[in-house]
Amino acid sequence: MKLTEYQLTGMTYTGSKKKTRCIGITGGVGSGKSSVLEYLRKATGCRVFCSDEEAKKLYIPGSAVFDRIIKEAGRDVLNEDGNIDKERFAAKLFGDSSLRKRINAIVHPAVEEMIFDDMALERAAGKRDYFFVEAALLIECGYEAYLDELWYVYASEDTRRQRLKESRGYSDEKIQDIFDSQLSDKEYRKHCQRIIDNDGSPEEMRRSVDNIIKEEMYNK
Repeated sequence: MKLTEYQLTGMTYTGSKKKTRCIGITGGVGSGKSSVLEYLRKATGCRVFCSDEEAKKLYIPGSAVFDRIIKEAGRDVLNEDGNIDKERFAAKLFGDSSLRKRINAIVHPAVEEMIFDDMALERAAGKRDYFFVEAALLIECGYEAYLDELWYVYASEDTRRQRLKESRGYSDEKIQDIFDSQLSDKEYRKHCQRIIDNDGSPEEMRRSVDNIIKEEMYNK
């Protein structure tokens, strides 16, 4: 029987408090992690922490990190409303590797703190079956020591290349440079406990997720 998102949402622990499992979602660029995360959110009703989305909060005027970013980048990256102009900021980072490293040294620890704070809150509350975390370099930065499992979103290089050309307009050279800078399929599989197959259609991806969640729930 194929589990629907509604059936999956209804599968919960018995008892007054759940053991919320913190799962890291990883995979190469173009593998479709965003689509998988969106389906996981709908299918399980659980919390999803997407680092890129959460990091945007750090660039809002008044945030604890905002002033430090502007001190490094300069006020010329601000627009008339006092917000960071994305195009100016991106151009400045692209043209200055030293500045890019300094900004990363501010933003990455702040995002990491957010992840660990939210993981602790979810585990303490015990209201959800899962807390899914998607962040760059989960394996490289040693997050597997703090997460219950890592799940790998798989898509072949050919599929990823085609997606990146269609959705982002990347050239073959740029795509290859990105591929070369990321972990290999073999390395992802070495560190991850589950494989979500996203090499085909959205329906096939959803079936892959359904099967994993079904197995997880039935093994509780």
